Amino acid sequence: MKPLLTAAWTTAPELAAAHRSSVDAAAGFTTGGQLQLSFLSPTMARVTVLPAQGFKEPRTWAIAPQAGPHAGQDVAWTGRERHDLQGFVRPAVRASQDGQGVSNLSTSRLSVQLLGGGQTPLRLVWTDVASGQTVLEDRPTSAYLQERRTGLVRHSVVRDPKEHFFGLGDKTGPLNLHGRRLRCLGQDALGYDPKSGDPLYKHWPFVMSRTVSGLWVGLYYDTLATCTFDLGCEHDNYHGFFRTVDIDDGDLDYYLMVGQTPAEVLAQFVALIGGTHLPPRWSLGYAQTAMGLADAPDAQAQLDRFIDECAEHRIPISSFHYGSGYSSRGKQRYVFTWNRNKFPDPQAINAKFQNHGMRLVANIKPCLLDDHPSYQALNAQHAFIEDQSTGQAVVEPYWDGMGSHLDFTRPHAVAWWQAQLKQQILEQGIDAGWNDNNEYAIQNEDAYSDGWAQPMPMHRSRPLHSLLMTRATFEAQKAHAANPSEATFTVTRAGPPGLQRYAQTWSGDNTTSWATLKWNIRTGLQMSLSGMFNVGHDVGGFYGPLPDAELFLRWVQATCLNPRMVMNSWKEGNRSNLPWMHAEVTDAVRSAIALRYRLMPYLWACFEQASQKHVPIIRPTFFNFPDDLQCLEDSDEFMLGDSLLVSPVVEAGQREKRIYLPQLSNARAWIDFETRQILAAGQWHTVSAPLGRLPMFVVQGAQIAVAAPLAGQAPQHDDPVAEVLQF
Repeated sequence: MKPLLTAAWTTAPELAAAHRSSVDAAAGFTTGGQLQLSFLSPTMARVTVLPAQGFKEPRTWAIAPQAGPHAGQDVAWTGRERHDLQGFVRPAVRASQDGQGVSNLSTSRLSVQLLGGGQTPLRLVWTDVASGQTVLEDRPTSAYLQERRTGLVRHSVVRDPKEHFFGLGDKTGPLNLHGRRLRCLGQDALGYDPKSGDPLYKHWPFVMSRTVSGLWVGLYYDTLATCTFDLGCEHDNYHGFFRTVDIDDGDLDYYLMVGQTPAEVLAQFVALIGGTHLPPRWSLGYAQTAMGLADAPDAQAQLDRFIDECAEHRIPISSFHYGSGYSSRGKQRYVFTWNRNKFPDPQAINAKFQNHGMRLVANIKPCLLDDHPSYQALNAQHAFIEDQSTGQAVVEPYWDGMGSHLDFTRPHAVAWWQAQLKQQILEQGIDAGWNDNNEYAIQNEDAYSDGWAQPMPMHRSRPLHSLLMTRATFEAQKAHAANPSEATFTVTRAGPPGLQRYAQTWSGDNTTSWATLKWNIRTGLQMSLSGMFNVGHDVGGFYGPLPDAELFLRWVQATCLNPRMVMNSWKEGNRSNLPWMHAEVTDAVRSAIALRYRLMPYLWACFEQASQKHVPIIRPTFFNFPDDLQCLEDSDEFMLGDSLLVSPVVEAGQREKRIYLPQLSNARAWIDFETRQILAAGQWHTVSAPLGRLPMFVVQGAQIAVAAPLAGQAPQHDDPVAEVLQF
């Protein structure tokens, strides 16, 4: 690794007039490149390493600031130029120099010292203006390094052993990531370890930290290249305590944002990447999918019977998500085709779903097997990811066959995708696409994306295809909508920052176990702390054995108040997780799902807040109560919005729980949602948790709107508000 050394800093008053609007400070490297620093708001700055040979990633698809004259505009399909600062309202910046010649830049909220010169390594020290506390400090020994052999670049900052780290997308294990080494790289992680598995499905290089003094800092590294975050796993005697980010042959371009609370930092990040799409209200209802049903030889008859059983068991349900079985022949899947032996009349079964109040979502995949009906024509049109050395489509294993991935940076590939979605999905009576198996885990080192005739190596464009596939689906559905006023809905399993502008997502192919139930709660909260708000988990576990009655019920209870509630499974012998699978708990399962519908007005208000104010729907308790240090400890509890604390049971045989209820201001207490018992705030309590009960508690003084179905009907997502509960 070679240090990037600086000759001298140039601060704002000394910059050429042509550059003052975009750069507040710059330093030249001995390698010939330059580090540029820009303030984007009083609490946000950007640091960019511009290599002498130019950016490896000259465009970005993540940055879509919701400010200024360009607010609300999406990124162009071809990307946003990396140097573009449109959309930011630049703050006033004051430059000064101390007696030792150290330069300083500051806004009303954030200050940075510019250190380094000659043979002294470049270094930045960031300070909160109000308190004078250091919020982030580059490592004194070689904070910026590059590896000529591999193209890797590294950023190292000082680490305090008492700091807390959060974010990085769909990470497993305890929320505090301190001490772990984690990768940002999308993988098809079927059956992952729910406590230590990594990486999963998302590429999400955003980390939020709590300093020892209680301030909050976010760092977003805007790169599509694989990143490895070492948050205290590595030790080196020569460098003290530090943490690093290694970027694999990409660019070092990071955004720093500070705040007094995690909410203040997270809102800045989510606004930076374009905000959160507000989905249609029907998508908040309970949904079912089961690969076993659509994979069965008599799939249409099985689904017909499933609709009748939902009515028979009086299960509230708003949508059905088709697995890819509608397109399967044996174990292989052929996207945008229907197996007419299993589905002799798709439009008839789809109409029956719709007539029973269930909207439809169909699984779609971005890889075509080499015997797909459209493969040869698309290959002749160069619509696939290709090998740069041969000019031929990359063919690799996929779903028990060999296939090629569509290149979503080629407009004709996007056009084919959208036309097929319209013809084979939307015009068959299905409402939305479910973008699945879209991690683009292509192994060929010479694979590349066309990049609109500006070729991009696959290792720097892999997550981009997840994003563009999802966007292509979203925009095709929006254009096809019979009711233009209804919001568009789609789902994606993989993607980088920006996916939340279009889609719902989830924690992927989890495994049925008590451990998964427990640790998935944390993964959902970690995704929320990363800026993915519309999230959930496969209820009951996707992979592995069928859950027993107790585990199944506890899983339904734990997820019935997540933003996404979908029961999705793939079990041996074409069996499926279904609400009535254990007769002895069916009534309790129905009640847990009905609770979701009863709280639908409150849940919908949480979605609106997520879209309008950039706050998570589900949150760790410390998000709402950052001054209560006990809330930083690992727990099973989470907040739904501002007022409702949920405490799922995650252990077999447990019938009471010891829980901590956070401190509240103005001598307020917590109220048990069901019993109305008053419980003191800032204390531990042992609460009753019989098999049929989900412990929930409300902030005293809160008002919770609840809905009720019309007489004689099952609950629905748009039931009217029946009353406003006063706590």
